[in-house]
Amino acid sequence: MSALDPTSTPATTPSSDQLREAMNRVRIEVGKAVVGQDGAVTGLLIALLSRGHVLLEGVPGVAKTLLVRAFSRAIGLDTARIQFTPDLMPGDVTGSLVFDARSGEFDFRAGPVFTHVLLADEINRTPPKTQAALLEAMEERQVSADGVSRALPDPFLVAATQNPVEHEGTYTLPEAQLDRFLLKLMIDVPARADEISVLRRHASGFTPRDLPAAGLEAVTGAEEIRAAQAAVGRVEVSDEVLGYVVDLARATRLSPSVQLGASPRAATALLATSKAWAWLGGYPAITPDHVQTMLVPTWRHRLRLRPDAEIEGVSADAILTSVVQQTRVPV
Repeated sequence: MSALDPTSTPATTPSSDQLREAMNRVRIEVGKAVVGQDGAVTGLLIALLSRGHVLLEGVPGVAKTLLVRAFSRAIGLDTARIQFTPDLMPGDVTGSLVFDARSGEFDFRAGPVFTHVLLADEINRTPPKTQAALLEAMEERQVSADGVSRALPDPFLVAATQNPVEHEGTYTLPEAQLDRFLLKLMIDVPARADEISVLRRHASGFTPRDLPAAGLEAVTGAEEIRAAQAAVGRVEVSDEVLGYVVDLARATRLSPSVQLGASPRAATALLATSKAWAWLGGYPAITPDHVQTMLVPTWRHRLRLRPDAEIEGVSADAILTSVVQQTRVPV
């Protein structure tokens, strides 16, 4: 358990160093179950600290689901999983009104979205109508039904997965849905040494279905996470760095390969992720390096490329890398 028991009221407010240490312990704990995905674990932490959500994309079998399950266990928060299918209805996600014959009234039965960490597995396998059921939850942190708005738990994180190689039976996520994700993380096949380590663990009896047996336990809790989120909000940013973020956004809009560039909302998202990355590194203020590091995972899913650029195989990552190289960095 965490040194700062999340179920008790601490006598003193933990310092940023204590909170940072607690967040860094999460990485170590997740590593007991997931090998070779340190960048993805850090991305989940950044999204959590920024009060955002994550879209995980990778081929089947690279531990996307295990990653989210291990992460939610390490941070000590409740989690729920929804397997998105073509016949999934919006009420299956948010909940629905159910008639109570004894009282003669309709009662709201909460759906799986009422949790701290929601794993939306294969989100692109359900129709847009059901995908849209998550929009209010992700943006407003609430669910509205029968004229009543019900708040979701705090913290709240949606981690959605999707498979990039299969197109049959899938639905492309609309721009409005993609824009609700703070980060899009690419989960790649691990390096050879890491893959050998995975096999060695399985040969020794590790099973992804039994995380406690792997020694994975909670190392933080809701109170510490909320305190860390507040600390991230206090990271300073200069006018020069703000101007740099805006210049990067405007450069994407001028790219000949881009039909729709980074929006002002995308700029605020980059600011949020840069602050979280700076805080995790112990910096009191954002530097251009923090902005550059977070640019691609924060914006890669927010650009709409021109059809001819897509035909030629141009990627959003390549465009964003070029934008960074061509935009003047404030001294």
